[in-house]
Amino acid sequence: MLVRSGFVIAVLAAMLSVADAQTAADPTGVWLTQAGDAKVRVSRCGGGLCGVIVWLRNPIDPATGRPAVDDKNHNPALSRRPMIGLPLFRGMSPTGPNKWSGSIYNADDGNTYASNVSVAGPGALRVEGCVGALCSGEVWTRSRR
Repeated sequence: MLVRSGFVIAVLAAMLSVADAQTAADPTGVWLTQAGDAKVRVSRCGGGLCGVIVWLRNPIDPATGRPAVDDKNHNPALSRRPMIGLPLFRGMSPTGPNKWSGSIYNADDGNTYASNVSVAGPGALRVEGCVGALCSGEVWTRSRR
């Protein structure tokens, strides 16, 4: 019986390590930006990834007393859309193991940049924005909510 129990424990440990590996490489969920000022829900869509703002540290614009809007957007038709619910990723398609490439919208300056997203660990998502060959990025941390 002891051998059988040891076998069962070994099988369970192997299953848990496979589950941990899958979780470690899973980009879906809610991520807190490096600055801690926003949370982004990353989900699978159309064979790639989508990312939408779901929380802001300061959801109310102090100048207007109203919910924050995308006022840096260069397109006047889009500059009044709410920040909560704002899509950030476009065309994020897989380009390698645990890596996606497409574009990202930066609400801080109203511009869209080439982007790479990669899982950097079980609780870390590396998000890069690029201008030409120059890329800069930050690490987002997995949020519990």
